[in-house]
Amino acid sequence: MANLTETKITSGEIGILWMSYQAKTLLAQMLGLFARKATDQKAKDILTHYVSENEKLIAEIKRIFENEKAVVPTAFDSRDVFDDAPSLFDDVFHVMFLRILSKTKLGFNSVHLSMSYRKDIRDFFGKALRLSQDTFNICTDYLTEQGVLARPPYVSMPKEVEFIEAKKYMSGIQLLGNKRTLNTLEISYIFFIIESNIMGMQLTTGFAQVAKEKEVRDYFLKGKELAKKIVSDLSDVILQSDIQPPATWAGKATDTVVPPFSDKMMMFLSNILSSYAMAGNALGMAFSMRSDLPIKLSVIAKDTLDYAREGGKLMIKHKWLEEPPQMEDRNHLINS
Repeated sequence: MANLTETKITSGEIGILWMSYQAKTLLAQMLGLFARKATDQKAKDILTHYVSENEKLIAEIKRIFENEKAVVPTAFDSRDVFDDAPSLFDDVFHVMFLRILSKTKLGFNSVHLSMSYRKDIRDFFGKALRLSQDTFNICTDYLTEQGVLARPPYVSMPKEVEFIEAKKYMSGIQLLGNKRTLNTLEISYIFFIIESNIMGMQLTTGFAQVAKEKEVRDYFLKGKELAKKIVSDLSDVILQSDIQPPATWAGKATDTVVPPFSDKMMMFLSNILSSYAMAGNALGMAFSMRSDLPIKLSVIAKDTLDYAREGGKLMIKHKWLEEPPQMEDRNHLINS
């Protein structure tokens, strides 16, 4: 017989399921529209398959909330998309966007799985993790076949094992005062941040074109400039090691100014991506052995956090930000 405390859902599980429901309903609507607007059949199939599998996960979260007698979040639905609007992005961008999201959600689903205790919730995040992995692989294959996926730089293969012999390796300064070249770990995380911000730059450009509220348009323009600055600053770091920064002209916004999404949906997505970006910066700081890199990445993280906070205030002002489930306020209960 199961112990009663083993079957009850924990506060942490409620929180991560609530956040997953917000993100998954947003993606269901946005990627559903991308799929309906897609002109390339293979891109359409990739998007349609993801939307179908994602809907199953949304239904599971809803079932868990209903079984626990918990209110199901409002999140996002068909009222947040406008099917009669022209395509805001091209097919290559649609798949690039899904690839970046899947790559990021690989990490978050792993973390959420490790935070889960009840079997059905562990099973749920296991399915979500597998969907992220499968989708990332499919999107990567598609973009590679199209010849539009920028890759990290190649490096000569190591011929022997070497150990760090001087403390200057950590400071990043060589004998003549020049910064040492980046190692492969540092390159990989910098490349990831640049790649994500190139996509973010294209995304906020499109959102700025179609946002209804002027202050929302201004916010997206600010996000575009922030992403450009991050790409420029980190590209300079790479160039100092005689490495060509990643670049691709594929995947971009169209010239439409008709909104396909509600301002609420675009703002929430921007806020999610800012949170993902801060996690990526944290990993970059943790694995950088050249002392100037954590400093540079911490400045980027602060700028990203400030941008996310500004977006949060804007969403609160327009009553677009749904409140997560709260712990009981014992002082309020006692005083009342």
